[in-house]
Amino acid sequence: MQIERVDFVGIPTADMERAIAFYGETLGLRRDERSESEFWAGETCISLWMPAWAGQEFVPQELAMPALRVDDVAAARAELEAKGVAFQGEIFDSGVCHMAFFKDADGNGLMLHRRY
Repeated sequence: MQIERVDFVGIPTADMERAIAFYGETLGLRRDERSESEFWAGETCISLWMPAWAGQEFVPQELAMPALRVDDVAAARAELEAKGVAFQGEIFDSGVCHMAFFKDADGNGLMLHRRY
């Protein structure tokens, strides 16, 4: 077996309309042509889903956070803060990249990211 790639990243939501607004309007991701609940970040599909569809309880994913690549983490952070997004701590320099941590409207963990 050889894994070729990640086809999509599933992001749970308790409120689909609110999540669609966050990923489409606040983050400005491109909506998929065939699904109102899927968005594209470059070549990666972000698929919003409601755990209730599978008979599961909603729980935000706080630690398995997609790293959203941007040109400039500080500039992207400032743009999102102007839209009301709250960040957790300062921009983190790992020695190989810059990261800024935040949560979506459901409390799912996300980060802005840029390798040096």
